[in-house]
Amino acid sequence: MDIFNFAGTVVLITASGALAPGPLFFATISHGSRFGAKSGLIFSISHTMVEFAIVLLLAFGLLSVSSEPLVQLAVGVAGGVMLLFFGSKQIYESVSSSFEERFSRPITQRNLVFLGIFLTGLNPFFLVWWLTAGAQLILLALEFGSIPGVLLMYAFHVWMDYLWLTSIAHFSEKGRSIIGLRPYRIMMAIFGALLIYFGLSFIVDSTSL
Repeated sequence: MDIFNFAGTVVLITASGALAPGPLFFATISHGSRFGAKSGLIFSISHTMVEFAIVLLLAFGLLSVSSEPLVQLAVGVAGGVMLLFFGSKQIYESVSSSFEERFSRPITQRNLVFLGIFLTGLNPFFLVWWLTAGAQLILLALEFGSIPGVLLMYAFHVWMDYLWLTSIAHFSEKGRSIIGLRPYRIMMAIFGALLIYFGLSFIVDSTSL
């Protein structure tokens, strides 16, 4: 895999997850209306503190066994199945009648750093994603360039969190919709379909080793 395909895979899968509505997303909308882009930046830093530690732990844990066919098969299938689940869930939520109601749920806390850490570290979908689909990305990164490849993968991944959460907080302060709920629904459905595509690809690639 060349660097362009590697970067494209990481960015597309990251976008599919980062742009999906979750606890941190709604906290950013809530606090962004009061504190603006600053709250989005703080949440992004808090998110990174938890996420980067998890990525490094997984990377060093997988480093010595990343070339084992059985490990590649297990991680590839588990990651593929999880992407299929998240993709299907994302498409379902994009057409759900309760989609708009989720944007009106208030979340109030004073300490944004600890709130960001809490909403990241105790989000079961976030943890499961990195243990399955994210682990597959880490395996790809290890094959691409060992630990430096993992750091490159994370660089391709994390900038989108900062851009997205900071933008959400900024537009929330301005009192305007981020992009409008209808286009957002469509975008979520498209990214859900992309997750399903990558999920199938991961499964096929891992079982053909």
